[in-house]
Amino acid sequence: MFTGIITGIGRIVEAGALGADASFGLRLVIESPPGFLDGCALGDSIALNGACMTVTGLDASRCRFGVDISAESLSRTAGLDRPGAVNLEQALRVGDRLGGHLVSGHVDGVGTVTRVDAAGESTELQLHCPGDLAHLIAVKGSLVVQGVSLTVNRVDDDPSGCSVSINLVPHTLTHTTLGDLRPGSRVNLEVDLIARYIERQLAAVKA
Repeated sequence: MFTGIITGIGRIVEAGALGADASFGLRLVIESPPGFLDGCALGDSIALNGACMTVTGLDASRCRFGVDISAESLSRTAGLDRPGAVNLEQALRVGDRLGGHLVSGHVDGVGTVTRVDAAGESTELQLHCPGDLAHLIAVKGSLVVQGVSLTVNRVDDDPSGCSVSINLVPHTLTHTTLGDLRPGSRVNLEVDLIARYIERQLAAVKA
């Protein structure tokens, strides 16, 4: 379980194949900020751009850790198949402050950035979200984008899904990778846990 509050920006420095064809996944090596891995152990969970991964290799002296990501996970996420910057968050511990919202680290879908515009001292981020997630996204509700807990300001439905508008404050832009997003960027999305359970309960009642 996570909170969607990013505690470090890391970088995938190696992405090696686990097998001979596309049915195999990748072994990633991630370089983290100094101190990020303090207290970390093999088997711990760390979210990479919102996707929960298990630490399978650890070299704290070099600020590096490794994860194995399956072909299934690669097919359902964006930005984890090649070297590049990633948002990092270690799993929530009992007693930790819940600064964002409860986040499972299970990516529900991939969205696309459509606009990035200045909005006073903030930045307006507009995303197109896929149709199977659109009904689970609400104004003033929570949405995880690249592992970051964010508040939805506007939702406009369309035949293929919905357009979502989010305001990003300068702190978020400088302490996460969201400042690097441009129109056309693909982003990992996780809808609010409560919305998923409500959907399940309503489906059971209708049945």
